[in-house]
Amino acid sequence: MIRLRMSTHDAHYGGNLVNGARMLDLFGDVATELLIMQDGDEGLFRAYDNVEFLAPVYAGDFIEAVGEITEVGNSSRKMVFEARKVIAPRPDISDSAADVLEEPIVVCRASGTCVTPKKCQRKNN
Repeated sequence: MIRLRMSTHDAHYGGNLVNGARMLDLFGDVATELLIMQDGDEGLFRAYDNVEFLAPVYAGDFIEAVGEITEVGNSSRKMVFEARKVIAPRPDISDSAADVLEEPIVVCRASGTCVTPKKCQRKNN
């Protein structure tokens, strides 16, 4: 799991809207961690087979990204990912106000395949 705050640097569009590709960056980091735990190697992200952007993300939002390996092949690892907004800023109250959301908002889901070449796999062989 990765949790971080979207900054104004992440905002790409008007209204401090964050580019959806930022969630894919987070999923790439989650995938790297999962591959290191699985194989002892960072591996390579091969392809996404599905990506759904479900809710907007803004500068100031705290996003939690999670993933899991759902299938292990000879060198391929199928994974699913989810990004959730867990804290949202409250500029209507003050510049520094924020709320922890009672229920996280799922902002993105994806699935894809990563590859760890056989010669790089150091664990679970």
